[in-house]
Amino acid sequence: METKDSNGHILTDGDNVHVVKDLKVKGTNTTLKRGNLIKNVRTTDSPDEVEVRVGKATFVLKTEFVKKA
Repeated sequence: METKDSNGHILTDGDNVHVVKDLKVKGTNTTLKRGNLIKNVRTTDSPDEVEVRVGKATFVLKTEFVKKA
């Protein structure tokens, strides 16, 4: 299974991505702003999701909201 970003580029562990649109994170007061650079993403078992670390928190994002940096 290949994990692809919103533009169709293949994502692998350790890639850097940009957030495509503002995302409100459920359960926290955090909002991931459009254009934020997130480093060292990890792929999951699902090809539609990646695991990211922002500060001390870990989130799972849909790949349709990120693009490879």
